[in-house]
Amino acid sequence: MRGLRVAVTGASGFCGSVVARAAARAGADVITLGRRPGPVGEHRYWDATTAAPDLTGADVVLHLAAAVGDPPPGRATTFHAVNVDGTARLLAATGRRPLVWVSSASVYTAGAGPIREDHPVGGLTAYGKTKAAGERLARDAGAVILRPRAVYGAGDPHLLPRLRRAVRGGRVLMPGPDIPLSLTAVENLADACLAASGWPPGAYNIADAEPYRRDTVVAAACGVPVRHVPLPLARVAAAVATEISRLTRRPPALSRYGLEQLTVPVVLDITRARGQGWMPRRTFADYLADNPPSAP
Repeated sequence: MRGLRVAVTGASGFCGSVVARAAARAGADVITLGRRPGPVGEHRYWDATTAAPDLTGADVVLHLAAAVGDPPPGRATTFHAVNVDGTARLLAATGRRPLVWVSSASVYTAGAGPIREDHPVGGLTAYGKTKAAGERLARDAGAVILRPRAVYGAGDPHLLPRLRRAVRGGRVLMPGPDIPLSLTAVENLADACLAASGWPPGAYNIADAEPYRRDTVVAAACGVPVRHVPLPLARVAAAVATEISRLTRRPPALSRYGLEQLTVPVVLDITRARGQGWMPRRTFADYLADNPPSAP
C-alpha cells in the first residue's frame, strides 16, 4: 500500500472505516468516498444511488459501500439502487484500476459442510440477493470479490449490539437448535482488503481461522446463558414483526435477515484466500478480551 492512492468507498461505515485506517497505517494516501467523511484521508462525496464516484488519481479501489441488513419499511428499492446500480456506477468509473469488491457470504444458498467459492449463489434475503446481483457485475469486470460472514469487532452497529439487546431475565433467547457458523473479525477482513488487490480475479471466502458454535459465541458475548426458541415459532415471529414494521415504519425487532444470520449454518472454506498468503490473525476470544460484556 505504501505510496499508493487508495480509494475506499463506504469509509464512514463500520467495515469501511476500519479498512481506511488500516490502509493509512500501511502508508497509503487514502481517498474516502461516501455521503459522509471517513476517519482519515481526503473525502469526496458520493451517493451510490445517483452518480458515479470521482476516482481521479486513485491507483486502487476498495469497495465497501453497501445497503446492509433488511430494507427499511417501504424502501426495498434502496438495496437494489445501492448494491446493484451503485456497483454499475462504480465499475464505470473504475476502468482498469484494480478493484476489491467486498461482498458477503449472504450470497450463498443454504448448504451443508464447509462452503467453497463454487457453491451456488443467489441469496436468501433482499440483502443477499442484491449482493449476489452486484457480484455478477463485479466478476464480469474482473474484480477480486471478498465474501466475509457476520463481521464483528469494536464499533459493530449490527450483530453484537442486537444480541446484547436480546438479553431478558438473565438469559438470551435464540432460535434453536445450536449451529456451527463462521464469523469474520473486522481486522481479518481489513487485512484481506489490503492484500487482495494483487490477487487473481474471482471470489474468496474471508473468515476467522476456525468456525464457532453459535450458542457459545452468543453466551460469551452477552454474559448470560442461551435458551432456545423453536425455529418455526421464530419464523412466525419474524414474519409478524416484518408486517408490523410496515405499519409503524420502524425496523422489525426480529428480521428475516437477522434470522438467517442466526439459523443458517454457514461454515466457510477459506483455503483459496490462504493460498494467496492471507492468514486470519484475530479470533472472537481476542475481541472479548478487549471488549468484555457488561454485567447483565
